[in-house]
Amino acid sequence: MNMKKAKNLLKNPNLKWIALVLLIVMVFAIPGYKWMKKDNQARAQRMKSALSPVIMVPGSSATTERFNQLVKLLNQNTPTKHSVLKINVSTDGNLSYSGSINKNDNEPFIIIGFKNNKDGYSNIKKQAGWLNEAFAAISQDYKFNNFKAFGHSNGGLIWTYWLEHYYSDYSDEITMKRLMTVGTPYNFSEKNINHKTQMLEDFIKCKNRLPKSLVVYSVSGGKNYESDGIVPEASAAAGKYIFQKQVKSYTAMTITGDKADHSDLPQNQQVVQVIQQYLLEPIKNKNNQEITRQGKKQDNDKNGQNNQN
Repeated sequence: MNMKKAKNLLKNPNLKWIALVLLIVMVFAIPGYKWMKKDNQARAQRMKSALSPVIMVPGSSATTERFNQLVKLLNQNTPTKHSVLKINVSTDGNLSYSGSINKNDNEPFIIIGFKNNKDGYSNIKKQAGWLNEAFAAISQDYKFNNFKAFGHSNGGLIWTYWLEHYYSDYSDEITMKRLMTVGTPYNFSEKNINHKTQMLEDFIKCKNRLPKSLVVYSVSGGKNYESDGIVPEASAAAGKYIFQKQVKSYTAMTITGDKADHSDLPQNQQVVQVIQQYLLEPIKNKNNQEITRQGKKQDNDKNGQNNQN
């Protein structure tokens, strides 16, 4: 091809448009390829991760310090201590951190609290959104593919709302294996299940969004025959209308005896044992046998007792 013909081709408007389109494709394809490569690497890293944190949410008026005594009790009689990361979420979604996750700790405790920790359904919906801000950050930072959730009092309501409205954004890559709620008022202060609050009605309405593989434990306190001193027994029991026949299994337990009132439940020794047995991953010896925190072989399948489907 001589120079004259080449110049004529360059003057062709169709060729100019083709060249422009190719240039635009190249401009967007290069960063797109880099992003896809980075995303695939993150997915592979998440799939290989052995990290399985326990994410805890306290109730109304409580801070990230709420579970200090519980963590101390859970870290007794265990060969590997659980490290603790605390995250406080402000009303504009900013996160402040304290503590850290140890490099060799595959089951750390992550405690998420809120600047606005007030009661009420409207606040619970806001808190679930703030929980999602924190969850998005830690799932990106730590690349875990599964976790367990724990909520005391309104913390259980926040988790329930989050499950129904936010979890689907993560469920393809991250599995919530177990949820344990303690002293959670699914029907607020109502003692009569026939008087359902708007919150309970909404939870029931959206229950089909709950993950089918989830194992749920609802623990209530029995200070007397009617309540734990704050949450009516019927309100705690209302969780069955949300979870039963929607998740893999739903188990309700009542703790009685000393320190079974609402505020003492997180550090109640029976609750600590229930968390160790049902929420945490089993400890295994060199022969891959499950052992208890006291070092004895575990005889029972911890997920196979008292399940109500």
